Amino acid sequence: MAASPETEHPVKAFGWAAKDTSGVFSPFKFSRRATGENDVQLKILYCGVCHSDLHMAKNELGFTQFPMVPGHEIVGVVTEVGSKVKNFKIGDKAGIGCLVGSCRQCDLCNRDLENYCSKQILTYSMPYYDGTITYGGYSDIIVADEHFVVRWPDNLPLDIGAPLLCAGITTYSPLKHFGLDKPGVKVGVVGLGGLGHIAVKFAKAFGAHVTVVSTSVSKKKEAIENLGVDEFLVSLEPEQMQAAAGTLDGIIDTVSASHSLLPLVSLLKAEGKLILVGLPQSLEVPIFPLLIGRRAIIGSAIGGLKETQEMIDFAAKHNILPDVEMIKMDYVNTAMDRLLKSDVKYRFVIDIANTLKVE
Repeated sequence: MAASPETEHPVKAFGWAAKDTSGVFSPFKFSRRATGENDVQLKILYCGVCHSDLHMAKNELGFTQFPMVPGHEIVGVVTEVGSKVKNFKIGDKAGIGCLVGSCRQCDLCNRDLENYCSKQILTYSMPYYDGTITYGGYSDIIVADEHFVVRWPDNLPLDIGAPLLCAGITTYSPLKHFGLDKPGVKVGVVGLGGLGHIAVKFAKAFGAHVTVVSTSVSKKKEAIENLGVDEFLVSLEPEQMQAAAGTLDGIIDTVSASHSLLPLVSLLKAEGKLILVGLPQSLEVPIFPLLIGRRAIIGSAIGGLKETQEMIDFAAKHNILPDVEMIKMDYVNTAMDRLLKSDVKYRFVIDIANTLKVE
């Protein structure tokens, strides 16, 4: 008979979990493994709330393991280190993002692209090497191999900075990889939400000319006055979209709802790239405009650990921080309802240390 989540490991842990596809969260007792020779244990102080937490809570991606403790924007303080750990000591600030494991041997891992390894292990709701299920950051402590732990700069706030570990790397990585990180490059950002506003901040820090594309004209003032966007297009206004046709070198599309790609592809210059980082269930691909301009539609997912550390250091250097709303642990169900309605500017962060009450 399999051990219960509370007894399968020696270290007691506590968090909030979704128990079934209703996606409703409630207190949950479980356990963490003992700190191994290459492991780092963190006391979790803050954890960001990602839209994928909501998808997973309702098993919309089809592989959720219940009970599920989500959270992959985890920041805290090191409380224990294994005997072979080299880069962390007790008391260090650190973070854990979307990954806690990969094969560490394939070509992708050897190129610091653990995020594309076929044997990657997500921070929650996936079997770990020992066969037990991973649990994420809506909890009091976490243990991870030091390779998958990020050093946290002293000048980067832990609370506000937490969402960088998913929203940050998800947008930083494609901007860097596809050459959209150079002064004067014309970058479009579709959607001004949790991912989109961070994409804007990174693109502006790179010196790009940034255009936000949104269905909501109400976001124009915020985009231009607060985020420093250069242009704002309302995607439902054909005249605006037509006037901007063929002007962008690349577009970061952050939208998770189904939407038309044709107007976006039309904004690209020849050989421009439309990069999808959201998770819509299905999209129609407009073939003809791709062919006549040698344009590309490309997917991109988070980043490897080396690039994640680079992103965190860049954010600290350039003072790039998400706009967040701090919440208590017992507010998480309300937060999920609001997230579904896009009722947050722009990212929730749970104050774990001060509001997670162990029962």
